[in-house]
Amino acid sequence: MFAPLYQNTILKNPKSIFILLILILISFGYYSKDFRLDASSETLLIEGDPDLEYLREITDRYGSKEFLVLTYTPNEPMVSDTSINNLLSLKYKIQSLDWVHSVITLLDIPLLNNSDAPLQERLEGFKTLKDEEVDRERGFKEILDSPVFRNFVISINGKTSGIIVNIKRNTELENIENKTSREIEEIKDKIKKQNHQNILEIREVIKSYENVGKIYLGGIPMIADDMMTFIKSDIIVFGIGVLLFIIATLWFVFRKLIWIIVPISSCFFSVLIMTGLLGLLGWKVTVISSNFIALMLILTMAMNIHMSTRFLQLRKEFENKSSFEILSLTTGKMFWPILYTVLTTVCAFLSLIFSGIKPIIDFGWMMTFGLITSFLITFTLLPTLLNFVPSKNISIKEEKDSKITNALGRLSLNNKNSIFGVTIAVIILSIFGISKLEVENSFINYFDKDTEIYKGMKLIDEELGGTTPLEVIIKFPDNEVSENEDEDDFEDWEDEEVGNNEKYWFTKDKIDKIKSVHNYLDNLPEIGKVLSFSSIIEVATQLNNNKPLGSLEMGVLYSKIPENIKTEIIDPYISIEDNEARINLRIIDSQKDLRRNDLINQINYDLENKLGLDKSEFKLAGVLILFNNLLQSLFKSQILTLGLVMIGIFGMFLVLFRNIKLSLIGVVPNFIAAFFILGIIGLLEIPLDMMTITIAAITIGIAVDNSIHYIYRFKEEYQKIQNYDETLKTCHSTVGVAILNTSITIVFGFSILVLSKFIPTIYFGVFTGIAMLLAMISVLTLLPSLILKIRPF
Repeated sequence: MFAPLYQNTILKNPKSIFILLILILISFGYYSKDFRLDASSETLLIEGDPDLEYLREITDRYGSKEFLVLTYTPNEPMVSDTSINNLLSLKYKIQSLDWVHSVITLLDIPLLNNSDAPLQERLEGFKTLKDEEVDRERGFKEILDSPVFRNFVISINGKTSGIIVNIKRNTELENIENKTSREIEEIKDKIKKQNHQNILEIREVIKSYENVGKIYLGGIPMIADDMMTFIKSDIIVFGIGVLLFIIATLWFVFRKLIWIIVPISSCFFSVLIMTGLLGLLGWKVTVISSNFIALMLILTMAMNIHMSTRFLQLRKEFENKSSFEILSLTTGKMFWPILYTVLTTVCAFLSLIFSGIKPIIDFGWMMTFGLITSFLITFTLLPTLLNFVPSKNISIKEEKDSKITNALGRLSLNNKNSIFGVTIAVIILSIFGISKLEVENSFINYFDKDTEIYKGMKLIDEELGGTTPLEVIIKFPDNEVSENEDEDDFEDWEDEEVGNNEKYWFTKDKIDKIKSVHNYLDNLPEIGKVLSFSSIIEVATQLNNNKPLGSLEMGVLYSKIPENIKTEIIDPYISIEDNEARINLRIIDSQKDLRRNDLINQINYDLENKLGLDKSEFKLAGVLILFNNLLQSLFKSQILTLGLVMIGIFGMFLVLFRNIKLSLIGVVPNFIAAFFILGIIGLLEIPLDMMTITIAAITIGIAVDNSIHYIYRFKEEYQKIQNYDETLKTCHSTVGVAILNTSITIVFGFSILVLSKFIPTIYFGVFTGIAMLLAMISVLTLLPSLILKIRPF
């Protein structure tokens, strides 16, 4: 029923179909102008993660701004006149940019130990290193010895200093309740463009100072912006690279211009229609889906090679038939195998929807729509174009049998037991490798060692106290009252104008608790700088001639400190109205053996069991927790997805071949290839990240295509030949060649990803390529050996 309809509408009306396709291309092409990229950190978070809500709450409560960090390593000593003047001039130059809120440098730190005046006086009229009458060496030594600023604004060796550039808050995103999602997207796009402009401006400023020392830029806004730049260049490089490579493959396979033009047109139509669709739907391409165009090109190409190869084989077999008849035969014979290859690949990509991570879900949907588009184009555009070409221009020179497929065919016929032996060894090795797999997310290792992101992060890590932030919030019981001071001691202070109870908040218990947690964290090797109220107390103790302050004195001091110092130095670490304290620390991201999940579990365990805090008395928050949640959930969901992909694909094989034995034989070679690649990643001790974790599902989905084509053809030829060995030889010299050609295209297509600047993308390309190669070899050796052994027909 379906075949006559298809022949009458599509094959018999090439001109109308071609005009219709051109109209579709133009209308979708128009929307491709709305094709957007997104590299914000929001794209990498789990939808509805309670830790994300908590982090936002903490950020509001303790007032964190968005900031950039510069590292400044001058050629001359840090406090020489030249270095200080250069630093001042750099500070004012950055301060003059209209998006900068404030710039904090070494020269803004209050020096409280620089004179012998009473403490209150020193607090109110504090000096800094930029003041004329300050003893610079003494001031510099005070900063180097400061529990707050050492390893934070200045490196321990005093050679590198950090410059914090606070960015003005963007108020546009704060009142978006009554805006449409389109308007919100426009605001976000505007903010991204603004961010990109900001980074360019600050880099220009840095460039003009490059002769005074080494200056690197760091910070989340810069990482997001650089990732955008990487994605853009990746999309262009992959697209062009894959296209050139496909042209070369087609020339190598067919040696005729028409067989380059037809498949390339299919690729062009599919990709342009798909980018238009993404623009129309407002879906953005993220780091994870940045290789989506390259994948679409590769998969459209594979469909076209199978169709073209079959068309040419039929042309040779039935020389007297017309082009229309050959096209009807080709599309008739290829419709089901190609439909099933598309469905199995869609099944693999749709499995990514269960990851719960937005960019991975989007990637799954994008590839699903992309594959459906490619399928429709392959069955409309390819036959339409071939209809226009005179038959004499279509056929290609008599092709010699492929040496590779023939060799693999002989191997399957004569060495079945060796093939089974190797397969068992591969399975054992894979299981061992998979048992060693772990997930780990190190931002610093995502970038090439030559990129500015890497150099800046490494320096901040090693000299200025680490990069990835983590917060430990300590909650105090509501009824805690100072035990060791009698209420009477407070009587003398009653006449103070401070009538509130804030000063009574500082009890010995609270201070001790903060101090013990602070010291515990400070002693962990993975942790760089730890800042908390305990650091402030340490400074106060030093200023008090090393006499510890009682909780009473702390309370009084708190009520007397000038407001501007209070908001900058104390408010970020305690919240009296919420009765809690915040300890802010940073992880040294570039440590070789850092295991983030273990570290988080260890801190949680030790706070409860070693320091005796109750579970309800502390909570961890921060970017580190969010990324760890992301990875752990990815790992779980991938195991789930792999199971789903396998069941789904096995089910499709059952429907297609209606034979349990044959379905099992069909899926085995591909599952082995996918497991083997996970095994190799485990053996090489490469931690899985958000890109490499999707390899297994994608590999199975794409590699299964070969099995379907091979078994489908074997079944068809066996009905004619009725001899297993002869059928194997025929299949290896026909469909085997198409499988070899498409696999080579896919393997080299993925290897183009090696040109990326983003390390996970490189791994993704290399490992998927290797997996495809393994899948092809097993489909042309293990699959036929299993068919000969089990004889399912």
